[in-house]
Amino acid sequence: MRLGINLGYWGAGMDADNLAVAQEADRLGYSVCWAAEAYGSDAPTVLAWVAARTERIDVGSAIFQIPARAPAMTAMTAATLDVLSGGRFRLGLGVSGPQVSEGWYGVRFDKPLARTREYVEIVRKAMSRERLTHSGEHWTLPLPDGPGKPLKLTVHPVRERIPLYIAAIGPKNLEQTGEIADGALLIFFAPEHAGETTLGALRAGRERAGLTMEGFDVVPTVPLALGDDVDALADTFRPYTALYVGGMGSRRQNFYNRLARRMGYEKEAAEIQDRYLSGDKEGAAAAVPRQLIDSTTLLGPVERIADRMRAYAEAGVTTLSLAPAGFTLEERIAALRAGVEALERSGTAS
Repeated sequence: MRLGINLGYWGAGMDADNLAVAQEADRLGYSVCWAAEAYGSDAPTVLAWVAARTERIDVGSAIFQIPARAPAMTAMTAATLDVLSGGRFRLGLGVSGPQVSEGWYGVRFDKPLARTREYVEIVRKAMSRERLTHSGEHWTLPLPDGPGKPLKLTVHPVRERIPLYIAAIGPKNLEQTGEIADGALLIFFAPEHAGETTLGALRAGRERAGLTMEGFDVVPTVPLALGDDVDALADTFRPYTALYVGGMGSRRQNFYNRLARRMGYEKEAAEIQDRYLSGDKEGAAAAVPRQLIDSTTLLGPVERIADRMRAYAEAGVTTLSLAPAGFTLEERIAALRAGVEALERSGTAS
């Protein structure tokens, strides 16, 4: 198992600190640094900046939002970042959610699986420098009966195949991700529930494509908090967990709430959502089960974190992307270093 670092969203007032975290991760030998986008900072600009200020660490999008860009533009951006970084770019894609897709981009959140499959097909074809033609439900290239003609990418990526990841939560999306991608970007991954919530669907997709899990990158982002008081550390993640399980999406369409239910927290997930959507965010946070937090985070002293890392590796994780918690840069750097020490103690480093 390798380690990654997830910087999350840019523009929250800690940009200089985030760069320092990425540079320290580079120095410590972390394999990849991910950056996200929603409706604030865009990921490509951040990744170009990080790549320019680091030497060895890969930079990855977690994620580029599919409704934000035409697939050919995503291929152009990926190829450009791969060249600028010297072959260190990883392309992560995701459909985002209905609120962002329709509210921010004006793109209907319909048929997300079919849209993702078609998008990936076009992106791969463009990045391979084939002349771009496509006839599908969502895109037609070139447009018929017009002046457009099949074009090919003029930039030569450093690698023939840039690694492509998909952010996936639901069973059908996970299965399709196993079939068409090189890796899966995961959140709220609990090793104890990995088989029924994640790995089973990914393996089914790989088998459908005539492939095994060999070489497929399983990449959960896991919050990391260092300290001796595990209960207090768990409490700091209550608002974060409540936001996703209770308030991310609508009552009818919340992927994270469904995931918590698949882990066995049916009653608790319903209560968290009811409280959050009624405006009782504190009550929603209080309703989050301690075990749900503990199973989806890395909390405590280095020895305890090492034990949990071993569980992640045994569950099939190949890159563990840490989101080091802390209010100061020093705290985040300490957590970053503790992650390396814990991985060494776990005996799962690759």
